[in-house]
Amino acid sequence: MAVGTGGDVGGEQVVLSSLGTSAARLLASVSKSRPQMEGISSRWLLRMLPWVEAGGGVYRVNRRLSYLVGQGRVGFVGDGAGLRVVPGGLGELSLLRGFDDVGVLGALEGRCARREFRAGEVLAEQGAVADGVHLIARGRVKQVGVGRYGDEVAGAVLAEGERFGEEALLDGEMRWGWTVAAASAGTLLTLSRNDFDAVLATAPGLEDHVRRFASLPRQAQNRHGEAEIAMTAGHRGEARIPGAFVDYQLTPREYELSVAQTVVRIHTRVSDLYNGPMDQAREQIRLTIEALRERQEYELVNNRDFGLLPNADFRQRIQTHSGPPTPDDLDELLCRRRGTKLFLAHPRTIAAIGRELNSRGILPDVIELDGQQVTAWRGVPILPCDKIPIGRDNTSSILAMRTGEDHQGVIGLHQTGLPGEYEPGLSVRCTGVSDRAIASYLVTAYYSAAILVPNALGVLENVQIARRRD
Repeated sequence: MAVGTGGDVGGEQVVLSSLGTSAARLLASVSKSRPQMEGISSRWLLRMLPWVEAGGGVYRVNRRLSYLVGQGRVGFVGDGAGLRVVPGGLGELSLLRGFDDVGVLGALEGRCARREFRAGEVLAEQGAVADGVHLIARGRVKQVGVGRYGDEVAGAVLAEGERFGEEALLDGEMRWGWTVAAASAGTLLTLSRNDFDAVLATAPGLEDHVRRFASLPRQAQNRHGEAEIAMTAGHRGEARIPGAFVDYQLTPREYELSVAQTVVRIHTRVSDLYNGPMDQAREQIRLTIEALRERQEYELVNNRDFGLLPNADFRQRIQTHSGPPTPDDLDELLCRRRGTKLFLAHPRTIAAIGRELNSRGILPDVIELDGQQVTAWRGVPILPCDKIPIGRDNTSSILAMRTGEDHQGVIGLHQTGLPGEYEPGLSVRCTGVSDRAIASYLVTAYYSAAILVPNALGVLENVQIARRRD
């Protein structure tokens, strides 16, 4: 009778009467999985964006002529007593947009007076004469007013980088339409009308710029700032009917396709001798494409040139009223555009939305999307995207968007028919074998995103996602 040994157990040699499993595995065919990768996410943004062909690598967004001067967010540098506006930052004000004299902007920035405020402090009183523009460097403020029936009503909430009172720089008779109160402690930098006028008197270039700004058409535009189309309605008889035409922007924005690339290297000995049962090159390329698509989604959200977060219109950014993402905040974000297709939020933000709904006894909608059950609000799906950043203070953002060219929404851009195309907009090309017998494969993805009209995309900012203490 054959006797097998099973090795040491507790310091003693164990004698087996049959073949052991360790030895048997030497003759067995092992079942194995394909290579796995933890970094693969659902990538809902890539799945939900309608992808439009960008011939020649460029997509031009033509719009109607608009008289509305663009607005941006003022940035700040430094801390404590050294806090100040970033050089040239006042150029983000509507009044100063396009003015590029660094010396004059520096003189204006140097006249910004610093003011610390505490929570609950009144910063501007409704009905009082406005004294200048107030830039919020730190903290949050809220607008409060008196409604038609004498009750207190809440207006917008403003946060870091935003401002109020900009019109006061030109209108000496302007009065505050709201009482502005501090919702938290923070810091204001104020440019008074007197200081602005003092710099204006010594800067002919600024004076010319302000004169041109003041002469921009104010009446012949609709509520979106677009050039009005003259027409008449409700008339009788032989009324004179006005002539009209639709004017276009002379310098429309163009989006160039961005690129993400990498080179996959595989030794020919590996692909020759160890290519069964799985193709080594195919598995290497498959995992590389997954990582490339993850990077593509990150760029679509965060890239400064075309990413959705940096390029959302200033007027389409709103603040939460109390910090956490409440149903009221979601409704306010939803009402700012027609045909909202989806919300996009970090998974932790979606959990915070669920907590707020639970605390109010509200059940969210659940809808089926691409064969999956997803949470929704007012029938609009709330989709996860872990590429949306979370700040050090546990705040994040929620995006709401309308999609598609036919709906004047957000679209993805790519180009198909590439040499060596592996997937739409993505190519894999062998670039040769080196003198060390290493084969190289160039993996390339071309992509971008375009916001066809400003209200196609909205952002709820500074969403508090940390759990509240019980």
